[in-house]
Amino acid sequence: MIVKICGIKDAVGFDAAVTNGADLLGLVFFPASPRALTPAEAGQLSARHAGGPGRVGLFVDPSDADIAAVLEACPLDLIQLHGAENPARCAEIRARFGVPVMKALGIAEAADLDALADFAPMVDSFLLDAKPPPGAALPGGNAAAFDWALMAGRNVPKPWLLAGGLRPGNVAEAIRASSAPGVDVSSGVERTRGVKDPGLIAEFIRAARAG
Repeated sequence: MIVKICGIKDAVGFDAAVTNGADLLGLVFFPASPRALTPAEAGQLSARHAGGPGRVGLFVDPSDADIAAVLEACPLDLIQLHGAENPARCAEIRARFGVPVMKALGIAEAADLDALADFAPMVDSFLLDAKPPPGAALPGGNAAAFDWALMAGRNVPKPWLLAGGLRPGNVAEAIRASSAPGVDVSSGVERTRGVKDPGLIAEFIRAARAG
């Protein structure tokens, strides 16, 4: 079970994710997010621990210059695209920077999963998140879940993570219902918006792997 802790923005959260064996750490480069980091801040944070979890940079409709600035300060193992990027743009970023790309798709109904076929040839993996509610300022991290049963028996053509409304108390149920091979959490392990709780991080990772 792959576990990604997203929205890491301070040493306490970073160290808790590393210590408890997270597979991936999400660093947010979207200024509107309460979890946003500058490239320099991300670089300093990532330098706390050589190796360990893969570093994932979360971008929303980035320019090439945005991505280049981050990569110069903080090497990434994965670029997560969480905006309105189309398949061609995903492929362009993947080729331009030589870093694997994860495309986030907002899901509210079964028809939203049809986009998987268009993106699959252009990306390396998917993040399936709840579609943000109308008027939401953020494309993810809204503590909302979609119907996990939509994933039952669904063939996802690339590796994928389940996101949206996950927390220690429901992640095991979510995995059972969706057959997800991995999970992503942000707000579900925070004590206040944007501030990670080490105890919740540890509890979430244990719960995700208990089965």
